[in-house]
Amino acid sequence: MNYKIIDKEKYYRKGVYRHFSEDCKCSVSMTARIDVTELVSSSKRRGTKFYIDFLWILCKVLNSRDDYKMGYLWQSDELICYDVINPTQYIFHKDTETCTPVYSHYCEDYGRFYEDARADIEKAKQTREYMLDAANHPNWFDASFVSWLSYDSLNVELPDGYLYFLPIVNWGKYREENGRLMMPLTVRLNHAVADGFLLANVYRLLEKEINAFTEGK
Repeated sequence: MNYKIIDKEKYYRKGVYRHFSEDCKCSVSMTARIDVTELVSSSKRRGTKFYIDFLWILCKVLNSRDDYKMGYLWQSDELICYDVINPTQYIFHKDTETCTPVYSHYCEDYGRFYEDARADIEKAKQTREYMLDAANHPNWFDASFVSWLSYDSLNVELPDGYLYFLPIVNWGKYREENGRLMMPLTVRLNHAVADGFLLANVYRLLEKEINAFTEGK
């Protein structure tokens, strides 16, 4: 894990950061449906799992801009930016109706990421332990698939005053709407390091990367 320390006096969001980290500590979240029609078709053609394909694209998007890789060291009150952030995915066990966190590593190489993530999933299926280890995985963001529902809204609450800057991302089942497969996606970011533009930009970048992926670019 590597990171750089951000000089808060030179940070381009200096005023916003101060306000939302001191005066009004809060987060902002958005739920919107994204078109995954071509990605579903692509996964079927490739014989790959849609879930892992989407997870890789999501990781690529969130690692494409420093704003989505921010962190906070409360011990020293330092704003940092990680070199890379990785996904904490969750595996659901039908027999116990519980989840196991899975700490996967993001890799720019799709093939390597796919095989590693698939292996991580298979390993997690062999246990029923929760095994949360956030302290030793500071640059891992939550990436959770709500597989039972194509929802319209979802909100993740964190304690008031808790400066947690990594993204929290959830998505649900896709469903057909007017001949297209639309999937709900919820992105939560801390308002100190993100605003409406940066939040909406996640969806815009996902659209761009899904198109590139399905077109083989």
